[in-house]
Formats: sequence, structure tokens, C-alpha cells
Amino acid sequence: MKLLFIGDIVGHPGRRAVKELLPRLRTARGVDLVVANGENSAGGSGITPKMADEIFSAGVDVITSGDHLWDQKEVMELLANEKRFLRPLNYPAGTPGQGSGIFQIRNAPVAVLNLQGRTFMPDLDNPFCAARAEVERLRTQTKIIFVDFHAEATSEKIAMARMLDGRVSAVVGTHTHVQTADEQIFPGGTGYLSDAGFTGPHESVLGREIEPVIQRFLTGMPQRFEVARERVYLHGALIEIDELSGKALSIARVAEKLT
Repeated sequence: MKLLFIGDIVGHPGRRAVKELLPRLRTARGVDLVVANGENSAGGSGITPKMADEIFSAGVDVITSGDHLWDQKEVMELLANEKRFLRPLNYPAGTPGQGSGIFQIRNAPVAVLNLQGRTFMPDLDNPFCAARAEVERLRTQTKIIFVDFHAEATSEKIAMARMLDGRVSAVVGTHTHVQTADEQIFPGGTGYLSDAGFTGPHESVLGREIEPVIQRFLTGMPQRFEVARERVYLHGALIEIDELSGKALSIARVAEKLT
């Protein structure tokens, strides 16, 4: 089974990249399941039902999120009604929505789990404790488990993947918007990449117009960070998974430019 994970979709340029590049990628790479982090898809901050529909229509099967979950008030509709939309599992009990889901892909159950880190991030429940319990629950239904760990610190991401090694198929990080070069398969068979990067304009500062960000650093004054437009890439990771064992057979970075 081949799973394509798409790094944080930023604004209209990111959505356009998914719409125009994903159909070809699915065919050329033989992709069975597409998961995408969509928490920056609405103008760079948050997600709405309209944006989610656009992403699903482009060929994405499951959308994950992160710390920008609440930036658009319309997200409550997604949390209440859309099972293909996930928020970080480690929100307190009673938070709307779901942190994991099981999806039937070619008659095989595949689990997707969304987590959020705590180092340099909002203080949610402990993602390590939450992940350990949820993975054990999911493994009663499938051995194919993909984890989007939305976190700032590389050490936290690696530690999570090491803890889950042999228990999940892959752990891929999001949030920093910088694609890392440390793709590997750990001894237990879990594929890993510290950060998938982001899908959107790379002639930018993490997807935003360059000059306002520089001015913020120079002056400390508030600035309006508009989504940039140029040099648009789709970033992510392609993982091949053995369906019987749930172990990763390969993991490779993906970087496709929109022309």
C-alpha cells in the first residue's frame, strides 16, 4: 500500500498545487491513500468547510490539523460533521471532533492519527500518553497506522516516533514548514520524517510575504502577514507499507513544483 502525505497546505496557492498536481501524482506513484495537513488552507490560518471540500475534491482522502485549528469559527461544522477531518487527539476530553479515524482503502482498514506537541506549543494533554493508549486501541482493528505529529521540536518528534517504533507504520512531522532530510525506517519498521514541509509559495517566509515578516523582526511591531504567491511547491512524503505487517517498506520525500 502506498500512502502520500502532503505537508501543511498554505492558502490559495497551496490548494491550487494540490488540485493541479495531485491527480498526476496519484497515478504516477500508484498512490492508494492521500492524507494532507490542512490547518493553514484558509488564507494561511485555519480551515473552513468550503476549503475542506476543495481539498477533498482534489483527491485528498483525510485532512489533519494542528495549532491553527480554531482560527476560523466555521471549523466547528467540520468537527461536528466530517469524519474525514481530524484534530489533534490530545485535546481534553469533551473537545469536539476526533483525533483518529479508520478508513477502508482497497478493502483494508487504515488508521490515521493526529497529535500535537507541547514543546514551544500550546499546552495540551500529554501526546505521548495519548498516543500510546490510542495506538493500542487502533491496533486491535488494523496494523496500518499513520501518524501526523504536529510539533515544533525535532527532539519531541523523534522521541514520539522512537516510542511508537514497531507499533505504527509511519510518523511524519508537520508545523515547521521546512522539509527535513532525515527520512528513515527505524529498527521496528516505522517510517519517519521530522517534517514534511509545506505546500504553497516558497518565495516567502514559511508561506507568507517576505517584507512584513522582516519588518516584524526589525521593529517588533504588528504586521499583516499575507500569503505569498510565487514558486509554489507540493511538499510531502510517500510511504510504502506492507499490508500484512503494517511496517514501512520505504519512505521518500516529495517535492513537486507547480508550473
